[in-house]
Amino acid sequence: MSDNDTYVIRAGSTAHGQFETDVDPRRAGWEWSSIRVLNLPAGGSETVETGEEEILVLPLNGGCTVTSDDERIDLDGRPEVWTAITDYLYVPRRTTITISSTDGGRFALPGSKATTDKPLRYCPVTEVGTGLRGTGNCSRQVNNYALGNAVETSHLLVCEVLTPGGNWSSYPPHKHDEHTDVERVLEEIYYYEVRPGRGDVPGMALQRIYPSPAGDIDVCAEVHSGDVVVMPFGYHGPSVAAPGYDLYYLNVMAGPAEDSTWLMTDDPHHTWIRETWNDSDVDPRLPMTPLNPQE
Repeated sequence: MSDNDTYVIRAGSTAHGQFETDVDPRRAGWEWSSIRVLNLPAGGSETVETGEEEILVLPLNGGCTVTSDDERIDLDGRPEVWTAITDYLYVPRRTTITISSTDGGRFALPGSKATTDKPLRYCPVTEVGTGLRGTGNCSRQVNNYALGNAVETSHLLVCEVLTPGGNWSSYPPHKHDEHTDVERVLEEIYYYEVRPGRGDVPGMALQRIYPSPAGDIDVCAEVHSGDVVVMPFGYHGPSVAAPGYDLYYLNVMAGPAEDSTWLMTDDPHHTWIRETWNDSDVDPRLPMTPLNPQE
């Protein structure tokens, strides 16, 4: 018996109003991580109260204006996730914002329960940490928005991964479900977009999660644009982009540790794969979006 029905949340199944996706901790069955995706028409707006959560306003496509009290922040956004990174906004808990868009667009609101107060903060494109990971058919691009960069959060970690069609991502399989010197407990959300193929044919990808010492879990699912997979524990990976269809996923992670650190451990059966990366080149289709200079 698979656990797909428990951990795979299909596109549209949580939609309401102008939100096409709304997965809060209760829906995910845990305590920390959440994801909402707001789809605004031209001239549209939405008021959001963060409550006890901290969030990012992260444009997927289009730009927007965010107002909070007497502050007004303009986000340039981007045309699409496949060709550009974006500026974004960190919003602390107990804050009310209004998001409006002249031309319309889609805006991800990754979130986490917060236990400390941070300031509202505009984050320019130059602060996004970009890089390439793996080689050969394990090549992918990682863009860090709240992970290993200058953005300070209470518990929220956010990045996005771009994987060319035919490649394996989130590989070797890894986990983060114990608190140790080399690992942190982090609830993780994958939100997927799949680039259409020839003739705008909708694409697909595959996602695997399997048991770790923390518990039994068995997910092997075909995923499509707008789907969400929640990962409370277990080894996760690979995320496989079907040939001909590039894969994007937004990772949202949070957990009880106060150090806002991403630490994971590979499945020891497969960690040897990393050694093979020295014998091949990075996929020439990468980077998909321009890379920021690395210090």
